Formats: sequence, structure tokens, C-alpha cells
Amino acid sequence: MVVRTAYLAFCVCLLGALEALHAATPGEVGIGKTLGEASLSGLNGPDRALSSLLGQPLLINVWASWCGPCRAEMASLERVAWREEGRQFAIIGISTDDYRDQALAWLKNSNATISHYLDQQLQMEHMLGATRLPLTLIVDASGRVRLKVYGAREWDAPESLALVRSALAEPPLHKQEK
Repeated sequence: MVVRTAYLAFCVCLLGALEALHAATPGEVGIGKTLGEASLSGLNGPDRALSSLLGQPLLINVWASWCGPCRAEMASLERVAWREEGRQFAIIGISTDDYRDQALAWLKNSNATISHYLDQQLQMEHMLGATRLPLTLIVDASGRVRLKVYGAREWDAPESLALVRSALAEPPLHKQEK
């Protein structure tokens, strides 16, 4: 009986340790919850309040100039923005680069046309839960997080566009690991 109790205590501690490894970032907005307010520092456009982007669905892509998978998926986000499907939601990028000039250099090199912003003091990184990059969130018109996708995707592929449509439909709310 003592061995069994000790074993159960060990398992509970182990599960707690594993859960801590996957804990949310400080202030992370979970799936189904509404984004808070944030000031966005414009990289290729003006500064904006995050709330000014609400009122329509939003695809938020979190990236860094040093992240190969982030750079690889950027072109597909641009293609979505120019397609008919891309008119159904706004697309923005949030750079987690420490240095503005590195993010700007990548945007210039990639000929970015969608609006990109620089994360300030880890505000968006923490709010969005960007523990790994790239991270893409689908947010409904009221600011509620509907889907989080970790890892790169071809966002203009039919299955990715179907995933976005599905995430914006009621009621499913989920996280997807690539």
C-alpha cells in the first residue's frame, strides 16, 4: 500500500512537471478568450491599436526575421491577401525581432504588402502565446481567439483556407500543432 501511494505521488508530481513545461506564457489569451488591448508599432505602415483591427475576422502571424519556417510561409500569406478568400479577413504580421532594422530588412527583401508590426517588450508574444515560431492565430470579428497554429503552413493551400473557414465557423475552438 505504501509503495502504491508513493508511486501515485510520483506520477502526480511528474504530470505537474510536464504540465509546467507546456504552461501558457504570462498573460496569454487562450482559445475562446478575447484579445486584450495592445499598441502595435508599425513596421511598414502606421502604429495602430489592436482594437482598431477588430470588427472583421483577423489572421495574425507571429514571426521573426531569423526564423526559416517563418520566412518560408510569408509568401503564402501574401498570396492569400491578394485572393478573394483573403478579403474575408484582415492579415497582419507581428515580428518578435529584438531589432527593428532586422525586421525591416526582411520585409523589404520579401516585398511585403500586408501590414506588419514590431512586438514591444514581449507584449504581443506573451498575449498570443508565441512560445514557438511561427505562430498563426485566427481571431473572430469580436476579438475572440478561434484557432492557434504552431508551425509553418502554405496558407493559400485549399486545406489551410478550409481550416481558416472552419475556425471562424461556430462553435469549434481548437489548437493545432503542425
